[in-house]
Amino acid sequence: MKTFLKKLTLISFAIALVISFGSCEATRNANNKQKGAVIGATGGAILGAIIGNNVGKGGNGELGAVIGGVVGGGAGVLIGDKMDKQAQKIETEIPGAQVERVDDGIVVTFDENSGVYFDTAKYNINSASQATLDKLANVLKEYPDTDVLVVGHTDSVGADESNMTLSKNRAQAVTNYLVTTKGLSSGRFTTNWYGESAPVADNSTAEGRAKNRRVNLAIVPNEKMKQEAQQQAGE
Repeated sequence: MKTFLKKLTLISFAIALVISFGSCEATRNANNKQKGAVIGATGGAILGAIIGNNVGKGGNGELGAVIGGVVGGGAGVLIGDKMDKQAQKIETEIPGAQVERVDDGIVVTFDENSGVYFDTAKYNINSASQATLDKLANVLKEYPDTDVLVVGHTDSVGADESNMTLSKNRAQAVTNYLVTTKGLSSGRFTTNWYGESAPVADNSTAEGRAKNRRVNLAIVPNEKMKQEAQQQAGE
């Protein structure tokens, strides 16, 4: 009986959300847990948050295949709640990082002002960056049912080919640190890179270039989390 009532409550809540947040404006203003039940099965928003203004060239695979689609219904509500809590934990542990809840995922942006620093034309993880990544690793260990996409970017200074390699090396350096040094499973990680081709700010200013020299992490629910949510929701 309790299971039936729980299932009925989740379904009723999901239907109510669809009715309440059916318009575009209402959906934009909904919190992320609610969006999980409303938006549907597209992962485009999180791609935009990672890639920035342009769909860049290069990389090592289709980002969409890694991120997948948004889970709707009662399962989406449950997943959204878990991802909200994980995002809040990251914000608490790493106050300098830019943390966004997008679709079913979390986008964490590290640039020169937010905790992961790279010297000019370098990609080694220095001591300041290690301290930040250590905190992130602890959160990822606390929430093991997620996969992580690491994406590297540069500003427009220097040759295009060199920037592509630099962004690749920086993204891989972050991934390798979390896997090799912090002991996280390599199966959780996918690494991609875009060089200078996906800016989020104006490369003609020093402030803009600093924002473009960044590494994004997209943290998304893995299949285990999705299946458990669907089971709990009775879907």
